[in-house]
Amino acid sequence: MRARTGGEAALAGAGIRLVLPPALQQNEGPRGKGKMGLRRNARECALQMLYQLDIGRQSVNEVVSSYWLVNDAPPRVREFAEHLFSGCTSRVKEIDRMVQRHAKHWRLGRMAAVDRNILRLAVFELLSDAKTPATVVINEALEIAKKFSTHESAQFVNGVLDSVKEELLASEATG
Repeated sequence: MRARTGGEAALAGAGIRLVLPPALQQNEGPRGKGKMGLRRNARECALQMLYQLDIGRQSVNEVVSSYWLVNDAPPRVREFAEHLFSGCTSRVKEIDRMVQRHAKHWRLGRMAAVDRNILRLAVFELLSDAKTPATVVINEALEIAKKFSTHESAQFVNGVLDSVKEELLASEATG
């Protein structure tokens, strides 16, 4: 059993229990020193917060504050992670409708929580970040799915996101 961090002890003292499964627990610092390493780390942080919000009984603000109590990250990682997290949570209904349209024969509630939140994160980026190419967003989602879920999940995520990308490209061409 590993020792608790100060943040974990504070949460436990307040009666708050983190609900991240071992695969989503962050036990290492940012991978890589370049821009993509920081952005990948931020995406992973945002995924962890989305997962915590999805299956826990905490508010958005409680998730953010409790997450950063037990996870350390450079300011740029925190900033991008919080941008992704707040963007996903503020547009979750729109994002979920889009995911549902493209996840043939799958209801959101039947998807694995990790996969559902990887899709939410990537769809938010596809909808809102014109600077990051869609291919990069999808590849990042696939790498994160392989790390936090299964190879089959990565294939599922790829199919859904490719379909979303095609819809967005078609709507740009017509409108």
